[in-house]
Formats: sequence, structure tokens, C-alpha cells
Amino acid sequence: MITAILVAFALYALAGQQITERVKAWYATAKTPTIDGKHVAAIALVAAAVIAFMPGKTAPQPSPAPAPPDAFTLRGKFIGVSAAEDASTMSALCGELADCIDYDGKHDQRLKTGVAFDDLRVAAREMRCRGESIGARQLQVRDAVHKYLDDAVGSSGGPVTPESRAAWVSALRDLSRAAADVAK
Repeated sequence: MITAILVAFALYALAGQQITERVKAWYATAKTPTIDGKHVAAIALVAAAVIAFMPGKTAPQPSPAPAPPDAFTLRGKFIGVSAAEDASTMSALCGELADCIDYDGKHDQRLKTGVAFDDLRVAAREMRCRGESIGARQLQVRDAVHKYLDDAVGSSGGPVTPESRAAWVSALRDLSRAAADVAK
């Protein structure tokens, strides 16, 4: 852009007077165009086409409902270069686990104990994370999640009641939401 401006100034410096005289001579002999209805219609159609192809503003995306002020949070606990990826992975993993446990409760109920829930969690983490542990990288998250789960669902590995299953589903969905809030 700057190059074009410099070239234009150089041409004007060299031949500005001659260019000005030729433009004045052309303007003096040029006929003024007559504009009729066809011209106005053509200009309106071109303007409409330009407006139609201009990138418009997209409709605003509805923001998710804010978490209640007393809701569990993981903000400030994910740290390091893999923090956002770890939070996103944890959110997806906890959400899937909640869905699986919820589905199992409404169908054949293979998961009948707290130990089965924990085995499912460990197996899912190993499969999804290829054996790596987010908790090993994110110590503050591991400790917060451990305390939250102990408070929300307890540490019993025994038989699961419909109420305890619902508590697990709710707790895992809370963990998923809290991790998703960090990943944003």
C-alpha cells in the first residue's frame, strides 16, 4: 500500500502538470451522462447484492445459566501448560460417566456397588487418557475432587440405592460443569 502511494507521488512529481492538463481537457470535452430508470435500477440491484454478501453479525449465542454462587468450582486449581486440555478432558469424562451411571440405573443395572462405579471411573480414565492421570498433573484438582466426592457421595463401596445413584450422577455432572467452566 505504501509502495503504491510512493509511486503515485513520484509520477505526480514527474508528470503532474501534464496529467492535470490532460484531465482538464478531457473534462471540458466530456459529455455528462444521462441517468435514466434502467441505470437507477441497475445501481440499486448492485447495491443490494453487495449488502447481501457482506458478512453480517451472527446472532448472539445464549450463554449457559451461571452456576449458583455456592456451587462447586475448580477455578484456579488447573495449572500448567496442559490446564485447559486437562479441564476439557475431565469435563467430558465426568459428563460421560454421569450419563452411563444414569442410563445403567434406568436399564439393566450392571453397576450395583460403589466399587463398580469406581472401577468404571478408573477404566474410563485409563481408556480416555491412555493411562495418564490428570490427577498426577493437577494435584490441586485431584485433592478438591476427592474431597468433593467424599462429601457428596461418601466413600462406601457397598450396594447402591436409587438415592446414592442419583447422588453420584449429580456429583459427576457438577464436576463436569466445574471443569467446563475452567476450560472456557
